[in-house]
Amino acid sequence: MKRLFKLFTMVIVLALASVTTAHAQASRTWVSGVGDDANPCSRTAPCKTFAGAISKTAAGGEIDALDPGGFGALTITKAITIDGGGSLASVLVSGTNAINVAAGATDTVTLRNLGFNGIGTGLDGISITSAGTVNVMHCTFEGFTQSNIEINSTTSTYVLVEDSTMTGGHQGIVIDGSSGPGPVIALIKNVTIQDTQTALRTLRGHIDVTNSIFQNNAAYGAYAQVGSINLESSVFSSNGTALDAGSAGSIAISNVDLLNNVVGIGSDAGIVSSAVNNRSVGNAVPGMPNATVLIQ
Repeated sequence: MKRLFKLFTMVIVLALASVTTAHAQASRTWVSGVGDDANPCSRTAPCKTFAGAISKTAAGGEIDALDPGGFGALTITKAITIDGGGSLASVLVSGTNAINVAAGATDTVTLRNLGFNGIGTGLDGISITSAGTVNVMHCTFEGFTQSNIEINSTTSTYVLVEDSTMTGGHQGIVIDGSSGPGPVIALIKNVTIQDTQTALRTLRGHIDVTNSIFQNNAAYGAYAQVGSINLESSVFSSNGTALDAGSAGSIAISNVDLLNNVVGIGSDAGIVSSAVNNRSVGNAVPGMPNATVLIQ
């Protein structure tokens, strides 16, 4: 009887171990255009969507695309990296946000080598409501009706947008002011934003911009309504108003070209500081900075 009981116990333990292993989250998972979300998301049995893969990926892990595909909308609630690699990895959505980031206050989320397409009815490309750090690198955005990237974070959040292109939408990148009180800091590096209403806008926090292009945006290239924007080595071309700052906002510019805008520098009540190394050519109303920044 004792031997039978021991044998029965061993069978139960092995069965439970098998179940635990089957449901364990992997540090790296894969998606494929011909995958299936019923799969374990391994390289040889990939999932079909990012949403299917993320539940099988451990916090701090990575989801990679094996081949071209549209991998669906996603809400991210933990530290994760999603990498489209060399494939045409896309997030195609209609009538909703492509990716919602609602991660922990110390979590890092990295979105790399992805194409975001709202197909003319999508809302935000990326909506960030909480995270420690969000990195967006080598991505393209088009077809959204609201913002390509909206930062409306309840946590202290740092956002990097690098080597990316945005076309269309009401706003390119916006720091919204409604969620506070955590500080939000963003770095925009090697980014092109075109054909929006307002390319870059802050209602809270600070944005640093370098080596970027803002072209053919109907209302503003950069608008510091509340908060601050620093612009370095960037081009504003054929916008409604290239730069403007509201009464609670400020903009500082160095080595910036303002070319063929309707208004170069707007006349709102905020501060626009110049390092006196900028160029203004072909603007119907050039406008003037109202402060000077000395470069040491």
